[in-house]
Amino acid sequence: SPCPVNYAGGAVKMKGFEPQIVAFCCLNCAYSAADLAGSMRRQYAPNVRIVEIPCTGAIDQGVLLQAFEEGADGVFVAGCLEGDCRYQQGNIRAKKRLKALQKILDETGLGGERLEMFNLSAAMGVRFAEIADEMTSRIRSLGPSPLKRKWKGSAPE
Repeated sequence: SPCPVNYAGGAVKMKGFEPQIVAFCCLNCAYSAADLAGSMRRQYAPNVRIVEIPCTGAIDQGVLLQAFEEGADGVFVAGCLEGDCRYQQGNIRAKKRLKALQKILDETGLGGERLEMFNLSAAMGVRFAEIADEMTSRIRSLGPSPLKRKWKGSAPE
């Protein structure tokens, strides 16, 4: 299935580079934390595009890779606090999948540091905003995704 966020576009230039980040957020906790950040009028980097998912345990490595293929410079997955997953151990399974994928990203040259997992409760709106800012800063310092340089403005199929 197609990734819900598409960032493919014009040629990437380092000067003034603004990263595109996709945040896959668990409906029950992290998405609520993001909503709370907005309700609190807590500003955070506008570079983050939020994709609501039922549970981080349902996230597939292929979907995460597709986000990179479609132009994301960084991706993070945010789920419930460990031990508080409504689907028992979904967030623990997701964490294992992400660690394996980070290793693959390192081995392929994309960089495992472009992918991260965070655990939040629904009440952690301030922390969500901090994470969005931290990821934006991290990816900004890494520069554009190597995939963007490979595709040079032409959208991957």
